[in-house]
Amino acid sequence: MKVILHDLQGPYAALIQAKCDRVIEADGKYAPCQGCFGCWTKHPAECFMKDALQQVCRIIGQADELVVVTKNLYGGYSADVKNVLDRSIGTSTPFSTYRGRQMHHTLRYGKHALWKVIVYGEITEAEKATFRYLAERNAINDGFERSEVTFLESLSELEGSL
Repeated sequence: MKVILHDLQGPYAALIQAKCDRVIEADGKYAPCQGCFGCWTKHPAECFMKDALQQVCRIIGQADELVVVTKNLYGGYSADVKNVLDRSIGTSTPFSTYRGRQMHHTLRYGKHALWKVIVYGEITEAEKATFRYLAERNAINDGFERSEVTFLESLSELEGSL
C-alpha cells in the first residue's frame, strides 16, 4: 500500500489522490501529540484523541511505501507534517531490539520498502544534507528498507516525483 502524507493546499489534492492508496493531509486540523504513550500501551496503534489522526499509526504502519511531501523548514519537515509523524509513534512498540547494530523500538507492523521525502521551497546545500540524514534515520527507525529524498525547484515538478 502506498501512503502519501502531505502539507499541500488546493489543486494538488486530486493529483495526490490518484497516485496512492491512502492520503494523510497534514492540514493542522488536529491536536498535536500529547506524549501520553497510550498508542503504545493502552490502545495499541490508536490515539485516544478523536480526530482525523486517530488511526494514523495503523495507516502508516501498514504502508509499504510512505511518501512525505513537505515544505522545507530549516532542513526538516514542516510543522504540520512533523505533528503527524509525532502522532504515529504507535507504529512501534515500547520494547527495544537491535536493527543494524543499533537499538530501536520493535516494529508493530514489520518491515516496509520505501520512505520517500519530496521537499519543496527554498533550501540550502546544508539543509539538503540535513534532510537526507533525517530521512535516512527516520527510515531506519520506522523499519523502512531504504530512503529517498527529492528536492523540487517548483511544485510543477510534483507529478513526476510521486
